Amino acid sequence: MSNISEFLWYIPNDVRPGHRGDSAVENHNSLDTLTSHAKALEGHGWKGALIGTGWGRPDTFTVAASLAARTTTFEPLIAIRPGYWRPANFASAAATLDHLTGGRVRINIVSGKDNLPAYGDSEGDQAHRYARTKEFMRLVRRLWTEENVTSAGDHFRVAGSTVVPRIEARGERRHPKFYFGGASEAAERVAATEADVQLFWGEPLDGVRERIERLKALSRQLVRDTTDEAWADAEAKVAEMAKSKGAGWHDHQRVLAVGQQRLLALYERGDVLDDNLYTAPGKFGGGGAGTTWLVGSAADVARSLRKYQDLGITHFVLSDTPYLSEIKRQGDQLLPLLRG
Repeated sequence: MSNISEFLWYIPNDVRPGHRGDSAVENHNSLDTLTSHAKALEGHGWKGALIGTGWGRPDTFTVAASLAARTTTFEPLIAIRPGYWRPANFASAAATLDHLTGGRVRINIVSGKDNLPAYGDSEGDQAHRYARTKEFMRLVRRLWTEENVTSAGDHFRVAGSTVVPRIEARGERRHPKFYFGGASEAAERVAATEADVQLFWGEPLDGVRERIERLKALSRQLVRDTTDEAWADAEAKVAEMAKSKGAGWHDHQRVLAVGQQRLLALYERGDVLDDNLYTAPGKFGGGGAGTTWLVGSAADVARSLRKYQDLGITHFVLSDTPYLSEIKRQGDQLLPLLRG
């Protein structure tokens, strides 16, 4: 694989135990527990981790800042929502954390539906939602790269705004990368002009080819020591999901975006697509990263990920449960194959 490929993990950010089949341990969401995940990522070859967002979950930026303070190389990919944040407030917070961590901040802009009234936000139709997102991203980028910014847009206004501390340029990196996902036409228009990294759910190769010019990838996989063990574990997990009707997996069950609807429809094409893309979880797990899994030995999954890389994908966000043990297993077994 290309040596420019980057591999991040996913850190659960949920007050409820057992997220996506994780071990329901005591203090599962304590700072010590989450720090153990972040430090394991540092020690087993990972660049960092996505930390999810949504009303009813702990504040993502606070979690990211806390983990960054307890680590040295861990890079949080901080999911945030326009509307929950205003551009200047967010630009200042992110610039401060980027300064304090020596440039370790990455940002995932999320425009999907949320419980907006709970935190006093509102938005119109899809066109309005993505127009606001686009304006948010453009204004934040200006605040990071310019001084005395004045802007009077349709959704946000600032006058004579200079964010401090200033973002320090680090080689070609002028500011934290913007990661952005979405499969609708409106989302893709925003991604094409504003995102540094286009995120995409784990779809079959033919689905990825349809959008490759604007695509960098988000994927999920299940790695075990042998192919047979991986499939036995995957099928056992799906059986448990069926028994519990997907409890603990429905991150996106309230309102499904276009990309999540595409994922949920995949199992209608078969339980296994391509070589080892397992779609059966979508029958029970809701939309999102728990919907499709790459299943197999480390060698099996590495071969599949190389096929995505061959399409031009360079950024991967991977995960499996139990999170902590899989950070170590896949860091030790899978990542060396991808970097070889």
